[in-house]
Amino acid sequence: MASEVVQLTRRGWGETMRRDVWWLQPLTVFVILSAFLVYATWAAFQNAHYEYGPYLSPFYSPLLFANSPHALIQGSRPSWIPGFIPFTPALLILPLPAGFRLTCYYYRGAYYKAFWADPSSCAVGEPRNSYRGERRFPLILQNVHRYFLYFALVFIVILAHDAYVAMWFPDPATGAMHFGIGVGTLVLTLNVILLGGYTFGCHSLRHFVGGYLDRMSGAPVRKKCYDCVSCLNRGHMRWAWLSLFWVAFTDLYVRLCSMGILHDVRLF
Repeated sequence: MASEVVQLTRRGWGETMRRDVWWLQPLTVFVILSAFLVYATWAAFQNAHYEYGPYLSPFYSPLLFANSPHALIQGSRPSWIPGFIPFTPALLILPLPAGFRLTCYYYRGAYYKAFWADPSSCAVGEPRNSYRGERRFPLILQNVHRYFLYFALVFIVILAHDAYVAMWFPDPATGAMHFGIGVGTLVLTLNVILLGGYTFGCHSLRHFVGGYLDRMSGAPVRKKCYDCVSCLNRGHMRWAWLSLFWVAFTDLYVRLCSMGILHDVRLF
C-alpha cells in the first residue's frame, strides 16, 4: 500500500487559507477593550462628577476617603499614601474588579488574540515559534482569578446596595427621604443585574459550588447551585460584554448628570 509523506510548515504571522474576514473579531475586541481601558483610566483620575443625588458611579463604589454622604470612610487623601502617588477614591477600588476581568477565562482568550495575536484567530499563523503557556511569570499570575472572584462577589452586594440607595430621594421641602424611581435608578439596577450575571456565571464559581465533586447526587443543594451557575455560564461571553459596556455607561450617565449635561428624569 502506497503512502505519501506530507511536509508541514509553520505559517507566518497572519498567513491562512481562510477566506472569511477572520480579522474582524479580534479587531473589534481590540477596539472595544482599548476604548474601555482609556475611558476607565480617565474617569478614575478625574476625582469629580462621580455622584449625583442618590446615584454613585460604580467606578467609585464603595466610596472611601471622600467628603460625601455616600462615603463609607469620610475624609480626604489618607496619610499612608505617599505624596508622589496620584490619589482618587477610584484608584482604591478599580484594581479589584479590573483584576477579576483581566484574569477571567473568557477575557484571556479574547485579549490574547486581539492584543498578542496568540493566535490572531483559528488556523491563522502566529508571530512566534514556541508556546510557553501560562506556566511562567507573568502569565502564571492568571491563576489568582479564583481569589479575585471572592472580591467580585462582595462588590455585587455593594453595588446592589447602591441601587437600593438610588431609589430614595430627598423631599425638597422637608428633606425627608421618599421612595422613587428615576432613570438613574434603572441604570444602576441594570448594572447590578448584568454584573451579577457575569460574576455568578464565572467558571471558578462553577467549580467552587460543586464542580470538583465526583458525584453530585449526594449533594442536592450544591447540584442546584451548580446548575444555576452553569446556566449563566453558557452565556458567559454575552454577560461579559454587556456588563463591560453597561458599567462604563453607568459611570458616564452619573457623570453627565453631575455636570448638568443630562437631566435625570423621575419616573415616579
